[in-house]
Amino acid sequence: MLRRSVTVLGATGSVGEQTLALIADLRARGEADITVEALTADTNWKRLAELAVTHGARFAACADRQAAERLREALAGHDIEVGIGDEGVCEAARREAGWVMAAIVGIAGLPPLLAAAKRGADVAFANKECLVSAGEVVLAAMRAGGGKLLPVDSEHNAIFQVLDRPERVRRLVLTASGGPFRTRSLESLAAVTPAEACAHPNWTMGAKISVDSATMMNKGLELIEAAFLFPVPKERIEVLVHPQSVIHSMVDYVDGSTLAQLGAPDMTIPIASALAWPDRVPTRAAPLDLAEVGTMTFERPDEARFPALRLARQALDAGGLYPAVLNAANEVAVAAFLKGHLPFLDIARVTEHCLAHECGTDPSASLDAVTAADARARRTAQARITAVAA
Repeated sequence: MLRRSVTVLGATGSVGEQTLALIADLRARGEADITVEALTADTNWKRLAELAVTHGARFAACADRQAAERLREALAGHDIEVGIGDEGVCEAARREAGWVMAAIVGIAGLPPLLAAAKRGADVAFANKECLVSAGEVVLAAMRAGGGKLLPVDSEHNAIFQVLDRPERVRRLVLTASGGPFRTRSLESLAAVTPAEACAHPNWTMGAKISVDSATMMNKGLELIEAAFLFPVPKERIEVLVHPQSVIHSMVDYVDGSTLAQLGAPDMTIPIASALAWPDRVPTRAAPLDLAEVGTMTFERPDEARFPALRLARQALDAGGLYPAVLNAANEVAVAAFLKGHLPFLDIARVTEHCLAHECGTDPSASLDAVTAADARARRTAQARITAVAA
């Protein structure tokens, strides 16, 4: 039986909800004895209160202070402690859970992720932005704490499952669905709406990640993430478009063998892999029926229509603070697009502008340097968005 004490950072988001649903299912089937130590959210106090009560959490926190006060009121009469603001979220990460799901979207997830890492928790992370922006900082915290970093993104989880003898790897291949606009012309992308960009053909994800998939920035961020995660030279990491999303990634070895992890496009599978590691647990994910899949196709990504992938490769090659600037500028641009303040194609243009104007020669990867670069890039991105809208 799987025994865990867990904390879920970002419990009301897509990955957080799926993690808790998996835990509830394992408990109900007698497959696991799991204690939920802490849950966090940003502003969704009402849903967080429901989840905390349902799953028997001992602690709950909202990053938004007003939402935290509403959470405190909602949990009155329950034996659940309440944390307030960013410090409350970090307190949740510091509590004694052996396994922490880091699923807070964006750079906001960095402080609690570091808090969990430094105390030695095994960290399952679905927040690629933290590793992209502050990879060296995160890895140093994990080494200091002695916990295991467990990737939850389906692509990195796939590599994690099949990677053996990294010194014998010829290349890592990250697969990409191509998003909802894989076959659309460049001209037609100018009029894309947020609703269209969020309608992913295969995966159910949050709005920000869905837009990143539509621009292929998601795959660019995963490219940088893979370079931090796996001891393989960055030049040997490639991206291949695979529209069916059945093969989640591949490892190509020097002897000509290619090992791949296959499965239905269901985030329950990589979440379960990280939760149970080094064991496995049953899930309700549909078994893969290759006869039903029938055909699997592959193609190279089109960087003319989707320049985000090119920008990510450039940031990875440049190193230093370039990945942090790339991530921050993209976050601001995606948020503006979702609010209707920026055209779809300008997401990459704003990001490219920031890379050109906010990256000096400072190779520092310290937390202070990353934080400062992130703030500068956000200001520059917002100024560029305002200029585009004028």
